[in-house]
Amino acid sequence: MGMSVTISAATEQDAEHILKLQYLCYQSEAELYGDYGIEPLTQSLDDLRAELGRSHTLVARLGDEVVASVRGSVDEAGTARIAKLIVHPRMRRHGLGGRLLAAIEVHFAGEPAAKRFQLFTGHRSEVNLRLYRSHGYAPVATERLGPGLTLVTLEKETEAQAYVASA
Repeated sequence: MGMSVTISAATEQDAEHILKLQYLCYQSEAELYGDYGIEPLTQSLDDLRAELGRSHTLVARLGDEVVASVRGSVDEAGTARIAKLIVHPRMRRHGLGGRLLAAIEVHFAGEPAAKRFQLFTGHRSEVNLRLYRSHGYAPVATERLGPGLTLVTLEKETEAQAYVASA
């Protein structure tokens, strides 16, 4: 009998597992852009713990193993900034990234200040771009960070905000 993946809020005890998973997951992004100095690969455990303290973080577990994670926070303008959606390579292509994205959106939609969701990825990250577009995100900006990397910012309104705009 197979185990089910469960999604829950991360705890402080998850920090080391999240960091190791982050390091594993961002190898493919580093290879894609030819840059192994990207922040997810150089972040220290102390920096991650500080980030977890100021954001809402979800983890997906298969049994006791953390196999995916996402984090985010709402800024003063009401933008829920979603970041570092990671899924263990062996768990990809099973809908887990979409489940985590939906779960963090539900969390932030419950916050009265969240008016929109925003995230970003690199321009060559087609799998990420496809996932985000399939969940209703649309590109709103690009920023060239160097000769090989352009960040694409994607955004969508919360359902409540979309309802207000259409009324």
